[in-house]
Amino acid sequence: MKAASELSQDVGRKPACEALQVPRATFYRYLDRSCCSRSDMGSRTPPPLSLTQRERKDVVDLLHSERFQDKTPYEVYATLLDEGQYRCSIRTMYRILKSEHGDVKERRRGHQRTQYKKPELLSTAPNQVWSWDITKLKGPAKWTYFYLRPLNISAKT
Repeated sequence: MKAASELSQDVGRKPACEALQVPRATFYRYLDRSCCSRSDMGSRTPPPLSLTQRERKDVVDLLHSERFQDKTPYEVYATLLDEGQYRCSIRTMYRILKSEHGDVKERRRGHQRTQYKKPELLSTAPNQVWSWDITKLKGPAKWTYFYLRPLNISAKT
């Protein structure tokens, strides 16, 4: 990219990209990234309405309190609004829980879902397994199946 950048100063951007077989879109993207370095992005000032560290700590303490520990941020937000309090938005509650504490998961006790295993029918002999759909049933060995074959009955009169 440096070569394309240096050559573009002498012959222009399009001829430089064509000569070096560099897509022009990639070259323009490189120019955009080079004008604003990574150090500029890290020194951004926080938004004026963002929560202070003390306010963020109060929100975390509220969400972890005995009263709200088993409730979602949606429920906490609604309850606080009913009481005439506003701490922050629902999304901000989720963002604080995720970024600072890794608490964005199912917060209620005993609500983990168990792994469900699909039932499997295995027959080793005739008349052991009865099924609604018997077009293909697993057999006693790996990769063996019992297939339902339709009868070819032709009625001659």
